[in-house]
Amino acid sequence: MTVFQQIEPFHKPGQDSGHRFDQERRWGASLSLGFEARHDASEKPKGEEREKPVTRLTRRKHHGPLRVQRPFYPEGRHGCCHVYLLHPPGGLVSGDELRIDASVAKGAHALLTTPAAAKLYKADSHGVAWGQHTRLQVANNGILEYLPQETLAFDGSRGEQTTSIELQTGAKCLGWEVLALGRPASKLPFVSGYLEQRFSLLMNGRPLWFERQLMDPHHPRFKGHWGQGGATVQATLWVVGLEDEAAAIEELRATLPANHRWAVTRRRGVVLLRYLGQERNEAWALCQQAWELLRPRLTGQPASVPRIWLT
Repeated sequence: MTVFQQIEPFHKPGQDSGHRFDQERRWGASLSLGFEARHDASEKPKGEEREKPVTRLTRRKHHGPLRVQRPFYPEGRHGCCHVYLLHPPGGLVSGDELRIDASVAKGAHALLTTPAAAKLYKADSHGVAWGQHTRLQVANNGILEYLPQETLAFDGSRGEQTTSIELQTGAKCLGWEVLALGRPASKLPFVSGYLEQRFSLLMNGRPLWFERQLMDPHHPRFKGHWGQGGATVQATLWVVGLEDEAAAIEELRATLPANHRWAVTRRRGVVLLRYLGQERNEAWALCQQAWELLRPRLTGQPASVPRIWLT
């Protein structure tokens, strides 16, 4: 049984109003996942040494076009449980409202990723916004890796992304968010629209990291050297639960490609790596390499690249 209180369903009858064309239009989709560490029924009797428990996907509820198929165990039966978050439309349009909730119980280890980049499309003629809200919970001695593929925001997109991470003492969590603005290869820069990102990370209800970012091409911050500086790609990687944060930071600085587009720091038990530049492939490669360095320090296991990244 998980240590978290059951969360109310995201969808309630009568909430959706996708048939509308004004600001009240909503196309809702939600996914609620729970992971627990369980021993098999065939485990050894009392008095004998029991095998390591297996992380099981014990809760899987969905509404609308947001779901998972089945868990994978590429690291072995007793290793990390890999799950792919599937959103068949592949992107968000005006009125879409996605909600993702995942909880990892004591002793469980889960990795969440996505099969492809998420696309944020141009708002409709009414300027209706989209929303994507993610809530992650990790119990004592639980481990969660949240590694979605990059998000591509097209010109004119309007919406809000929120990520809430709630940890208990002894929990470990590593994740990232990679955001690319516009489509430079098609000469379609991000010159209109409005995006807002909100991050919150709490330990036992106490805040460790709060952040709010606005992407508004008409604001001086967007091009000012004191702000976005004209960068079209940004990434944030966070990790909580490292035994030796200083040594991990030194390894990152010594191993990752040296340039002015990224930096790493720590505060209140959170190690943060930031990228600000023009190349999403560079940002992704940086985050993946950092994950491959940090994962053994965090989990004691080498990085196992999800096979969906290779397709």
